[in-house]
Amino acid sequence: MPKLNVCGDIGLKIMRDGTWFYEGSPIGRKPLVKLFSTVLRREEDGFYLVTRVEKVPIEVEGEPFIAVAMTRDGEGSDQRLTFTTNVDDEVTAGPAHAIGFRAEPEGGQAPFVDVRDGLRAQLSRAVYYELADMTVETEAGPGVWSDGAFFPFPMDE
Repeated sequence: MPKLNVCGDIGLKIMRDGTWFYEGSPIGRKPLVKLFSTVLRREEDGFYLVTRVEKVPIEVEGEPFIAVAMTRDGEGSDQRLTFTTNVDDEVTAGPAHAIGFRAEPEGGQAPFVDVRDGLRAQLSRAVYYELADMTVETEAGPGVWSDGAFFPFPMDE
């Protein structure tokens, strides 16, 4: 595989609310954002847009995607929760796509779902409230089931 040309910062940024920016201006064309999202990669030292010949660093506040919708099929431990992101990815939470919580610098926990290759979607407030309404109490504490896996919610300290 040929060595990739690592480009310098060209002013790409994904804000906490999922808006993509180029040189300080929002990218308003969803098809362009969706195209960029297909070449987005998370590496140990940050996020990059990676093509066959180059990789470009991109600043990401929080997570790169937002889960904007959730559907539920079934109930209880047999249910399947499927999330749709702001770039139209669909993932069903389960062993391959965990639901988790990331500590926020200002305090609190931000819920997310694994999308692909180390990339995650933070749950929108509405989706999180919908998910919280499905919480069940187990010996492991409160959480939700999806696709045969249990995902605990963080305990208040």
